[in-house]
Amino acid sequence: MARASADVKKGNATYVYCVVAAPKRPRLTGAPAGLPGTGPLRLLDFDAGRHIVVTDAPLSRYGEVAIRRGLSDLEWVSRAAVAHEAVVEAFIDATVVLPMKLFTLFTSDERAIAHLHGDRRRIDALVKRLANHHEWGVRLVLERPAADVPRSTVHAKPARSSGVAYLTQKKAQRDAAAERATHARAIAAGLYDRLSERSRAARRRPANELLVQSGPLLLDAAFLVPRSQSRAFTALARREQRVLARQGYALTITGPWPPYTFVQDSE
Repeated sequence: MARASADVKKGNATYVYCVVAAPKRPRLTGAPAGLPGTGPLRLLDFDAGRHIVVTDAPLSRYGEVAIRRGLSDLEWVSRAAVAHEAVVEAFIDATVVLPMKLFTLFTSDERAIAHLHGDRRRIDALVKRLANHHEWGVRLVLERPAADVPRSTVHAKPARSSGVAYLTQKKAQRDAAAERATHARAIAAGLYDRLSERSRAARRRPANELLVQSGPLLLDAAFLVPRSQSRAFTALARREQRVLARQGYALTITGPWPPYTFVQDSE
């Protein structure tokens, strides 16, 4: 969702965390404090059953100049992002919560409401598509080569000369590594397909087999799952986790989350 510029001449801007759709007005009791230095959380009603979670943000800390300066400080950005997401996730039990981008600021409550009224068609479509759904995250890492990976190219016949033997061995190693990589990609693709069948939507983020602490990252995906199907989805994921662990793969399941990925998809 678009970010509006704040008026630096005023002391505070209206900081927007999320839009909440719910039959009853959400309760703010027990919600996190929000970004450091901001005021108490407030609700703005902008449509029937639609509410905006906002706070007053001092421009000395969250004005355009201050944010531009803060973006170079990863620790500062990280603290803000964690606080922002904590507020969004406090409303996960609503019919649907639509997260706004970090540092979404408006000059006033009225400007925030007017902006969302102008974006009503897209918000209505999001509420209809995402209502009563949660996002689940899945990451697959290869911790060690699978025991059943084909090894037809690992053992090469002895060669006559040491030079030929060396080249033959290197080729065998490359071929074995290629087989393992192909096998791992097939494992990740099969897992993604099976979990997608239990989801309303799925998004596979580019993993590019990036190295993580334990091994290559083969799959980083988000799944949009109806709340009524969450138990079946997680049960399937846990079964896959146990099976893959015996083959040397580590499967991590996180959630439930607000539909971060699937709100961004519509932008």
